[in-house]
Amino acid sequence: MIIAPPLSLRSKLPVGHSAPRSTAPARRSNAVPLRSRCIPGYTRYLRWNENAKPPGLIAARSAGTDGGPTKALAFPSVIAILHLAVSLGAILAADKLLKQAFVAAAIKFPSALFGMFCVFSVLTVLDFATPSAAMGLVGFFEPATLFIQRWLPLFYVPSLVVLPLAVRDVPAASGLKIFFILAAGWLASLSVAGQTAVTVRKIVKTEMIPAEPMAKPSPFSNAELWTWTAVFVSTFVLAFMNPTALGTSARTCLPFLLAATVLGYMVGSGLPTNVKKVFHPIICCAFAADVAAVAYGYFSKCGIDAVLGYYLTKASSNPGAGDILMGFLGSVIISFAFSMFKQRKLVRRHAAEIFSSVIIATIFSLYSTAIVGRLIGLEPTLTISILPRCITVALALSIVSLFEGANSSLTAAVVVLTGLVGANFVQAVMDKLRLDDPIARGIATASSAHGLGTAALSAKEPEALPFCAIAYALTGIFGSLLCSVPAVRQSLLFIVG
Repeated sequence: MIIAPPLSLRSKLPVGHSAPRSTAPARRSNAVPLRSRCIPGYTRYLRWNENAKPPGLIAARSAGTDGGPTKALAFPSVIAILHLAVSLGAILAADKLLKQAFVAAAIKFPSALFGMFCVFSVLTVLDFATPSAAMGLVGFFEPATLFIQRWLPLFYVPSLVVLPLAVRDVPAASGLKIFFILAAGWLASLSVAGQTAVTVRKIVKTEMIPAEPMAKPSPFSNAELWTWTAVFVSTFVLAFMNPTALGTSARTCLPFLLAATVLGYMVGSGLPTNVKKVFHPIICCAFAADVAAVAYGYFSKCGIDAVLGYYLTKASSNPGAGDILMGFLGSVIISFAFSMFKQRKLVRRHAAEIFSSVIIATIFSLYSTAIVGRLIGLEPTLTISILPRCITVALALSIVSLFEGANSSLTAAVVVLTGLVGANFVQAVMDKLRLDDPIARGIATASSAHGLGTAALSAKEPEALPFCAIAYALTGIFGSLLCSVPAVRQSLLFIVG
């Protein structure tokens, strides 16, 4: 084997002579922050470099062949699994306790957003007093945040899966008008938020600095794919043979509906890049779950409506697959605090762009929806129901509850569709609009397509996640505060007619 000379010696080679090339495969840096290496076993499990074999991993080979190594596989140690369970369990427990406390105190504000800002505040204070303690806390929760980031889009899918039940009572003509407002409004809100961020930066002359490198989740392995396939097939057959094998129909359908949702996301994530631009993994995910529901409804003779009802029961005593997935939403929001903290220098540096973009985009979204709804003749009650189209579901429902006659089911459906449009087209549209830096891209995405857009963008551009998270939270908070003012509500109602 020929070894290349060190860099210090290469500069001394005569002109025209090049250093001999090494026959060993070149390694590329994973660009992982130093603090991310505190849990090497789990981090390697979640991330691998497609261009180099990670150190310490055994390449899988087909039996009886002499071919080159295929995709490297790594398995977490028992300690890493326990670390993940403890860190993720702590976030889930905190979310549950906050929910219970807010319900007991009759506070309508989303408890998860409060939790996110509390975690961010604690980390900020610790960083000021004892930075090592802050970094230690971030390192402890690293497995949980990586797990959530890997599965993030999956937690927003259930509302999309049951969408056929939510929109069936809306007339076709009104549905077309709503879709026009949804699509055109999303594009306008995206443009306003993104261009505002760029314009304000030029005014305050804030110089861009590189974002802190963020770890990307790993692709899914064949072992995971076949495991979930086995779960789907076996539990589908069980549910068909005995619809109440696990006590209730919802519990019996839970495993195969959950497996179908996960498989749809895995398959969608593995599609070619060009295909994913028009057929996002989230669409594939919802489509797979709906196909499974249709198949079971057909073979069991119970119909798709009943199966979709089993998918999302909204009953803690009898949960479905969708209830399990949506149970992570609060934890997802709380986990955003760690991403925000990692990019705290950029957040402080670009506070002017963040706050100005969110405020302008939120006001524009609410009033433009009311104006366009009036101009195209959409029924006032339907227009009111879709006012918070760019605000996450939890806060959007609390906003429409302030208006009489609003259809909360339609509100949830429109919010999900807006997020789906954003998740599917946000990267291509921002490229066309020449929104190139992660700050403008993160703010524009979250301000126009809330959680689903955030999940879709952060899966490919994790460096934009902190700005997505802060814009996602601030858009919901500012929208809620704005609509809680009686004068603002009256002005919106006057416009709607």
